[in-house]
Amino acid sequence: MGVKKHILVIPGDGIGPEVTTWGKAVLEKIGADFGHEFIFNEALMGHAGIEATGNPLPDETLEKAKASDAILFGAIGHIKYDNDPSAKVRPEQGLLKIRKELGLYANLRPIMLFDELLDASSLKPEILKGTDILFFRELTGDVYFGEKKRSEDRNTASDLMIYHRYEVERIATKAFEAARVRGKRLCSVDKANVLEASRLWREVVQELAKQYPDVETEHMFIDNAAMQLVKNPKKFDVVLTANLFGDILTDEASQIAGSMGMLASASIGDGTGFFEPIHGSAHDIAGQDKANPLASILSVALMLEISFGLKDEAKKITAAIDKTLKDGYRTGDIADANTDKTKILGTKAMGQKVLDFLSQN
Repeated sequence: MGVKKHILVIPGDGIGPEVTTWGKAVLEKIGADFGHEFIFNEALMGHAGIEATGNPLPDETLEKAKASDAILFGAIGHIKYDNDPSAKVRPEQGLLKIRKELGLYANLRPIMLFDELLDASSLKPEILKGTDILFFRELTGDVYFGEKKRSEDRNTASDLMIYHRYEVERIATKAFEAARVRGKRLCSVDKANVLEASRLWREVVQELAKQYPDVETEHMFIDNAAMQLVKNPKKFDVVLTANLFGDILTDEASQIAGSMGMLASASIGDGTGFFEPIHGSAHDIAGQDKANPLASILSVALMLEISFGLKDEAKKITAAIDKTLKDGYRTGDIADANTDKTKILGTKAMGQKVLDFLSQN
């Protein structure tokens, strides 16, 4: 029996509108094929929200978000703010606020490695092959949300790194539960040899690990984890870490998949889920039909599986992407010297190829 879900699409900035177009198109195709009713709404956020209302998260957007079953997001950010660190209103404030308002405390980033893209990575294929990592990044604590200060003479600045026990417990629980149904291995990343916040983090994870004796738990310092991720990525199954460290590690891990244009993410809590590609707004290619839509489409697969429990539908999407890659089709960011130039596609053509293969499955 089909489901009925309300989905809010927030295209955002830069290449966001281009890639979410294809995420939405895939949802519409899945809905038609499986008898689901997906009801779409749209809203502004980020630079687009500032331009229209002066607010990176307009009140109307937040209201729509809270009324939705899931959110498909594009990207956030604009170069004008990158060049003006003194700007008081910034696009990223909208993203941080919606995470807080919706209680999105867990960011899930699967590092899915398609065999056809082994040569697209800067790492050796023999190091990469067989890699399958699921990151759990805490999303509403750490220095991103701690108190920020600047001295009166503007020469000294500080950001408070802060964690509460409950914040660590709730994301660690989700990570342990995921590890239990995957490879039964969890690596918790911290800097407990230096940071008090990390000592609390490690203490809580150690206590919680006692409830999951079937999961092999390892603790690793962030600097070592960053090295091991490129030295031997296959050693990781589920990786649990704090906000700042997770931000860095997951961007590093994008090179395992060959491109940020291949990585989806889910931000979840206890209600509405927020699904987005991790590639950012990429203003240097916005509007040029060069963006890779596959991460947005993979984010849709995550939405179907995590928020709606539609695993078969999610697998169909992943299979269609796999078929597209097996047939040699690439966007510029995942093409290599051996790619047939006639099969290097723009955003629109790549999105359409996935739809075509969805029709064949």
